[in-house]
Amino acid sequence: MKEISCKLLVIGAGPGGYISAIRAGQLGVDTVIVEAGKPGGTCLNVGCIPSKALIHAAEEFEKVSHMAGGNSPLGISVTAPVLDLARTVAWKDGIVSRLNSGVAGLLKKAGVKTVHGWATFRDGKTVAVETETGVQVIRAEAIVIATGSAPVELPFLPFGGPVISSTEALALSEVPKKLAVVGGGYIGLELGIAFAKMGAEVTVVEALPRVLAQYDAELTRPVVKRLTALGIEVMLGAKAKGTKGDALLVETADGKNTKVAADKILVTVGRKPVTEGWGLEQIDLDMAGKFIRIDDQCRTSMRGIFAIGDVTGEPMLAHRAMAQGEMVAEIVAGHKRSWDKRSIPAVCFTDPELVTAGLSPEEAKAHGGEIKIGMFPFAANGRAMTRLGEDGFVRVVARADNHLVLGIQVVGQGVSELAAAFGLALEMGARLEDIAGTIHAHPTQGEGFQEAALKALGHALHI
Repeated sequence: MKEISCKLLVIGAGPGGYISAIRAGQLGVDTVIVEAGKPGGTCLNVGCIPSKALIHAAEEFEKVSHMAGGNSPLGISVTAPVLDLARTVAWKDGIVSRLNSGVAGLLKKAGVKTVHGWATFRDGKTVAVETETGVQVIRAEAIVIATGSAPVELPFLPFGGPVISSTEALALSEVPKKLAVVGGGYIGLELGIAFAKMGAEVTVVEALPRVLAQYDAELTRPVVKRLTALGIEVMLGAKAKGTKGDALLVETADGKNTKVAADKILVTVGRKPVTEGWGLEQIDLDMAGKFIRIDDQCRTSMRGIFAIGDVTGEPMLAHRAMAQGEMVAEIVAGHKRSWDKRSIPAVCFTDPELVTAGLSPEEAKAHGGEIKIGMFPFAANGRAMTRLGEDGFVRVVARADNHLVLGIQVVGQGVSELAAAFGLALEMGARLEDIAGTIHAHPTQGEGFQEAALKALGHALHI
């Protein structure tokens, strides 16, 4: 097979990779993208999109289940619902398929050549791709490594049989009667809550003193309260040790050994960068621990090689990878660009949802200087009341001297959509007065953002 030459080669068609390739194509850069699986990467195929589909189905099923009891405050009464998970998964797969086709179409429209196969570096300018028809050699002036991440596997709980990762959890044909979740981070709780709503008996095993440890305790309190309401058992300070029969072996916080009955054991203890299998040893890249080291333009230590997304470290978020991919494409096209982000919002799709942008109160204090904090509870928000979602609050963190907003956090029902407003406020350098003086539509939960700013200024109007 003859050699292909191009200006830009993108390895991996996940959110970062395909955005980089599309933008490069739009700018007239001769671009090739290599992907072994379907376009969209983990996020589209076995992560963000399918998990949110499953979470939505679980929410709808739970709503109808409560109405079946005849105790709905909305006055709605229905017969007991039945969930056909195989049909739910087929619906989810349909969404994924449509988005796969959409990404492929966008790449084609931008003039990007797609090569299906596994790429391996031969040197800093050349890769060999194992395709169905043989080996394709590609030589490029610039290369973007966008190989993403994969679930971490525990040596004493290898994936297989009843032990599953999030990938398998999103493709189950029936709801497990008993589900053990190892890891109380956002992936474990998102899926654990969803399966609990669908009728599974869920036990979460977390080695740390509390779940969602990356968030402050005040912010996660409504989620912990909801776990109890859903009947989810949470074992804190507990360590999974292995399996025996149909049970997970656990060492409890007091050092005792116990068994947790489980049809399925979902291991969600984090993700690791995919740095093996594509010839990293053939090129000389500086590493930052297990991640590829990059500068503020996503350049690696080798000239002409960039790296973006999960393979470069935290935060492992699709929208971070997308922004990096777009930037790199413009740099390759000759534009002046650098990475200058005040905020990368993060969303946890638990029930209730969590959104964080910028600094938490503790992080802001650690940076030095006095701060102001404004908090507004959804219990005082009309729209939240009408949605039966009064648990939670909006919190704004700002400098005390000039009122520059440093961080925004929210926990509540359906608050993920507020992430855009939070990110925009931080990127534009908003002060408390800017947010307080912006007219927010009524009745919406977004009013809580304005009210939190007013509270920090000392003159809240609705509390």
